[in-house]
Amino acid sequence: MAHDLLDRLRQRLEELNRSERKVANVILADPGAATSLSIASLAQAASVSEPTVNRFCRSFSAKGFPDFKIKLAQSLAGGTPYVTRAVEPNDDASLYTQKIFGATIAALDDARRTVDADAVERMVDYLIQAKQIHFFGLGASGAVAQDAQHKFFRFNLPVMAYVDVLVQRMVAAACHTGDVVVVISYTGRTRELVDIARLARESGAVVLGITAPGSPLAFECTATLDVATPEDTDHYMPMTSRMIQLTLIDALATGVTLRRGEDFLPHLKKIKDSLRDTRFPAEKKSEKS
Repeated sequence: MAHDLLDRLRQRLEELNRSERKVANVILADPGAATSLSIASLAQAASVSEPTVNRFCRSFSAKGFPDFKIKLAQSLAGGTPYVTRAVEPNDDASLYTQKIFGATIAALDDARRTVDADAVERMVDYLIQAKQIHFFGLGASGAVAQDAQHKFFRFNLPVMAYVDVLVQRMVAAACHTGDVVVVISYTGRTRELVDIARLARESGAVVLGITAPGSPLAFECTATLDVATPEDTDHYMPMTSRMIQLTLIDALATGVTLRRGEDFLPHLKKIKDSLRDTRFPAEKKSEKS
């Protein structure tokens, strides 16, 4: 399908030959600009021949370069394109920064279009009824758990984030009915977290997961929010997955706030106002006479 073209370009990047990979990299670096290039311009930008470009296009089920550009434009119309995160040794700061921003924007846009609103609502249901909430995460997901504590402590609930696996295990064993444990893991395949989720559930807690669909962790959870992003954790630093996790935490916190109703807003304002005296006043712009 046309809207899958950019995904297929990314997925097949490593199996393309050296010349065709150059063409793919030029297109993925700026798909919008590629739709306006001539075959000669694209060949020159990729330092390949025009027959190579045509061969590349036909390998993606296009009749030629004009047909490929139509499919590329249709793919762009379907959402923000995924921009390759493959940083090359000769990339300068401008290029690798654009790649990272592009990958993050695309991943967030894809998550926005695929997030299950009903799953968000179910998790808010559990969170709003919690007597206390524990956020568990390891590595990069540990930072997300700490951000969640920063958001949720405002709700007049006992909230803690734990990033040490031994402490997590002890907290899980001490859980009881009314506790909610939120386990954050991109892969959902970390053995310790899967064991801890099972232990918390057996102790009577509701266990919520922000994790990969169909993962071992998801199997142990009462409810989950699926996080499926094109991030290879065996080769890349966790970047886009962390941003999606943070955004989902914001969505859950917003859902809890809305459920609390307008009567709860003065409490949130009181917390925010408590920081006023800790900041220098904003500088006023000078008025021109």
